[in-house]
Parts: sequence; structure tokens; C-alpha cells
Amino acid sequence: MQTFKPALTAEDLTQFLAAAFPQMDESWAPKILRVDEQGVHMVKPYEDSQLRPGGTLSGPTMMTLVDTGMYMAVAAVIGPESMAVTSSLQIDFLNRADPVDLNIRCWLTKLGRSLAVGRAELWSAGSDRLCAQASVTYSLVRTNKDAAKDAVNS
Repeated sequence: MQTFKPALTAEDLTQFLAAAFPQMDESWAPKILRVDEQGVHMVKPYEDSQLRPGGTLSGPTMMTLVDTGMYMAVAAVIGPESMAVTSSLQIDFLNRADPVDLNIRCWLTKLGRSLAVGRAELWSAGSDRLCAQASVTYSLVRTNKDAAKDAVNS
């Protein structure tokens, strides 16, 4: 498995997430537990508002966590300067997501000049059984600074 050396720490990413999404309610923001060459591990604290009928965590809760987690995995490697936008998110719901904290581990499988591809695994706290897995592709938006640097170097 290819690994990528992170440019940012968990603390750096937490600050970046708060700055990039100031509208995000602090109670919703996932806690970044670890950043290393194996990816980003985060936990989303449980809230009753995340439940769907049947007493399981909702799909939109899990998809939002996947998108946020992969955004953090990309930023952990490329740094806070570049923009990344979701171009594809495919998720498989595997098992019931219990009404408890939700863990996620996200890692990159490919990083190119214009695309970043990664994987995510989600599991309920206290369980070793995956409740979902996802594959996500991000388009890396080039800033004017990046384009100018490339024009000078070519």
C-alpha cells in the first residue's frame, strides 16, 4: 500500500477545518485523533439528531463524515494552501451504524497534479465491524499562485 507523508499535524488540521468552515457548528465538527502515513483517524461524537427511523445513524451523517474526513486526508498531505473539491463519492453501507460515536479512517491511494483518490472506513465506537466503506475522488483546484509558478518553471 502506498503511503503519503503528512505535511500537517492533527492540531494543524483542526485549526484548518475551523478556518475553512467557520459556519460549521462546533458540536458537529469531528475530532481529529491521529494523522500519520496511514491516513487521518477521526471520531464524530454521537448526537440524537443523527438518527434515522429504526435507531441507526443516518446515511447523510455518514456521507458528510466521509466527505469531511477525505477533505482532511487530502489537506494533511498537500497542506492548507490548495483547494480540493469532491468530484466523486461512492459509499457502501455494510452494517448498522449504532447510535454511538462514529469512527472514520481516511487515506489517500493516489495523489496526482489534478486529482486525489482515497478510501474511507467507518465503524461504530466499541465495534470492530465496519458499518460503511467509501471511495472518494477530489479535484485539486489550482490557485493562481500555482499556475504562475508552473508557467515560470516551464
